Amino acid sequence: MTVQQVTTGEERRLAVEHWLSSASPDPAQTRRDWVERSVVMLSCGSLFAAVRIPAEVVQAAARTTDEAVIDTYLAGALMDGPVIRDRYAHWYYALVPASTARGWDVPDTVCLGVGTSLGVPRPGLCAAGERVYWAVPMDSAASLCSPHAVSQLVMTGRYRAAGHG
Repeated sequence: MTVQQVTTGEERRLAVEHWLSSASPDPAQTRRDWVERSVVMLSCGSLFAAVRIPAEVVQAAARTTDEAVIDTYLAGALMDGPVIRDRYAHWYYALVPASTARGWDVPDTVCLGVGTSLGVPRPGLCAAGERVYWAVPMDSAASLCSPHAVSQLVMTGRYRAAGHG
């Protein structure tokens, strides 16, 4: 008889928390900071990079300004790859492999790599009422967006914003 091991959502969230916090010089402090505040600064370029996309481009790609609809659209377009939303700065950040920062050349975007930091919300913080939240949560440790899918999303948004679709 084969026994299947079930991983709970809480176990996956904890694995994501530990993986993300390892981008910090003091992972234990980072995890404690998430308890006290919703966002902590993490270094880009070792575990992940982040493609910064203007909200207007994402809204054009999704053909809406409704955040809940956009979040669902992003989950599909980026195959459930993790995306952070900063509502006040009007940016989306798609987390991609760290190597993506080398040679990234997609108009209207910047890929944050070595030498940059990103405000990363506490894993599981998906409330659109927050200033910074997970538009698409990281489902498991090291699960990142495909750079090609992010590029396609941006190009679709730029095309639609220009009135072509």
